[in-house]
Amino acid sequence: MDMELQKFKEFKENYIFKQKEIIEKDGILYCDDIALVDEEGKELGDCEKWINVGYKLKGPYAKIFSNLFPYEFDFRGKHLHSIESFFQGIKFKNIEMQNIVFNYYGLDSNYVKATSDYDWKKTGILYWQGEPIDRYSKEYDDLVDELYISAIQNPLYRSALKNCTRDIIHVMGAEEKSETVFTRYEFEKQLNCLKDFLKNEV
Repeated sequence: MDMELQKFKEFKENYIFKQKEIIEKDGILYCDDIALVDEEGKELGDCEKWINVGYKLKGPYAKIFSNLFPYEFDFRGKHLHSIESFFQGIKFKNIEMQNIVFNYYGLDSNYVKATSDYDWKKTGILYWQGEPIDRYSKEYDDLVDELYISAIQNPLYRSALKNCTRDIIHVMGAEEKSETVFTRYEFEKQLNCLKDFLKNEV
């Protein structure tokens, strides 16, 4: 995995990513001139041009690319039950509680943040096994790259990304780093970069 991580980092360094623009017309959001809602007014998860990631959205691809999906994988000696469990777990200073969060997936991992009395947004500091990490640092970005390379060791997640031929968007994601541990831009760039990194794999 170390070699693949290095190759991915080199690939990402030269990767040109242009985030798709979301435009509002008459109260409806559009991407590539396609409405983000269907005829019934429900938010659309995929179309012929893009996949809009969201665990509860209409369309199978929207669900399987969500960090909430229960892909299990090993990361730095820990067995995670979803990518989301990492992003929620690093909000805990306490190692024991963080390890418990790693056992959750889906919305359950998201809800457990209510059990923490630590607000990372006030300091910008997150934690990996008791070690502080600055949200705005290269160290944090490197940790996330390592996370996703670990995640694609799960053959189902790897195959889903490798077989994806459309652009991946995530309209519901927050925009500012101060508000989230993974912004809409970071998420979209990471997944699009991963799928393009894997697409030539035999």
